Amino acid sequence: MSGASVAHAQTADKANVQGGTELLWLGQAGFRIKSPSGKMILIDPWITGGPKTPPQYKNDLAAIGPIDLLLVTHAHVDHIGDAPAIAKSNNTKLYGPADMVTPLITLGILSGDLGYRFNKTGRVTPLPGIKVTAVQAEHSSLLVWKNPATDKMESHPAGEPMGYIIELENGFKIWHMGDTGLFTDMKFISEHYKPDLVLIPIGGNFTMAPDDAAYALKTWVKPKMVIPMHYNSNPLTKGTLLEFQDAMKGSPIKIIPMTEGQTVRL
Repeated sequence: MSGASVAHAQTADKANVQGGTELLWLGQAGFRIKSPSGKMILIDPWITGGPKTPPQYKNDLAAIGPIDLLLVTHAHVDHIGDAPAIAKSNNTKLYGPADMVTPLITLGILSGDLGYRFNKTGRVTPLPGIKVTAVQAEHSSLLVWKNPATDKMESHPAGEPMGYIIELENGFKIWHMGDTGLFTDMKFISEHYKPDLVLIPIGGNFTMAPDDAAYALKTWVKPKMVIPMHYNSNPLTKGTLLEFQDAMKGSPIKIIPMTEGQTVRL
């Protein structure tokens, strides 16, 4: 098949995907994304321990439903959360930073067949028509684990944090930034991958505050749509939606404000 024929076939395949995209906010940086073909993608599921987790999920992980793809941006508890338990219950691989997945396996938290390691600019196709590219995030990563042999908490290095460019079956691209501060290569990532929707942290202290997030969006990223996240769950992350909306005034970027437990359809 010629290059032109392949491109035509790929365009036709995208056109044949009839559904839209749905996002459920589970609190903090946790989202469940339903792809146009109905695949369920779960990112950073801090559910049982999350103070803003919707009550129907907090005490029943099974209520999240079957998960086809599980992504974790880094090992902090408000991101890795219940991911190992969900990987086991769904028999679904946990995709994440290579040096985070390795200690999960060597410590016995996750079996080797349920972990998938990749790193920045690494691209995977975990489901038909769905591509995930790991990109930079300016943050840290540490795995805190209770050793069952000693009953003591331990801290383990967990590699570098990442964000994800998630390209769905119809070509729609979501950039989940993970936890991050400002960095100038946000401009490169946006220009190279061209995300349609950005999920951006605004809480401050551990990540960008509302004004820094607005600066990044208006100066470097310039997506069509943005959903603010990683606020309203920790007293140390004081950034608010109102502050973010005020900082974004004058920008044509569409802000999609969400409350925990809400689903939006795009």
